[in-house]
Amino acid sequence: MLISTSGVFGRSISLAPGLTIWWRCFLAAIILGIYCWNRKYSFKIENRKNFFNLILSGGFLGAHWVTYFYSLQLSSVAIGMLSLFTYPVITSLLEPLFFKIKLNKIQLLLGLVVLVGIYFLTPEMNISNNYTKGVIWGVISAVFYSLRNILTKKNLHHFNGTKVMFYQLVIILVLLWPVFFKLDFTPNTSDWVKLIGLALITTAIGHSLFVGVFKKFTIGTVSIMSSIGPIYGILFGLLFLNEIPAVKTIIGGILILTTVAIEGFNSIKTK
Repeated sequence: MLISTSGVFGRSISLAPGLTIWWRCFLAAIILGIYCWNRKYSFKIENRKNFFNLILSGGFLGAHWVTYFYSLQLSSVAIGMLSLFTYPVITSLLEPLFFKIKLNKIQLLLGLVVLVGIYFLTPEMNISNNYTKGVIWGVISAVFYSLRNILTKKNLHHFNGTKVMFYQLVIILVLLWPVFFKLDFTPNTSDWVKLIGLALITTAIGHSLFVGVFKKFTIGTVSIMSSIGPIYGILFGLLFLNEIPAVKTIIGGILILTTVAIEGFNSIKTK
């Protein structure tokens, strides 16, 4: 539910996505840094392999956030979140490349159903249409998110979830530093309030809890639990932005979220 607030925040902040994500990471890193210091967590990174994995996963997370916010700004909370939530099925298709598991026919079938769901989300097959661009950016964001989650599960599961988030935030800050030389930064009072909310509620608390879940559950189980996210997000969009999803969007969302649930249960049954 906390992570789902990203839709409303991302849709309503007036800054360019690159700047929004930089300030999101800056504020969240301060919050998490103070928390880690207060809990006396060690900031030491044991070896080069962990350092490399943190950099790579941080890069994927940053790319995911920027492309996701482009999707939100171009379309709506419903379309942005539903196109992003193709990530559980995308994850299942990518997992055999990283883990010793086989891709089965059910996963391929679910992948096709997700494509049908994406078709319903897309108002028209026209690249000049902003909603179509929103769907494309959302799916690209889903790929980056899948890669980040797989890498975190595979190589960083032994780390404390809060520490992983702190490291990844710092890495994103470094990677996105050039945005200050290209983009105009003129936030208003409302933007500052939303940036703080995005940093504290969505990022510092929500994503830290999410990363910590990988210690206890499989990616399939996490997918099932997180599939409620777009529903929360759409409700937030309705309450705070008065965005009512179209019938086609609802149909596409049902198809996508149903495949997420099926893939999650299939993953649990298999493992």
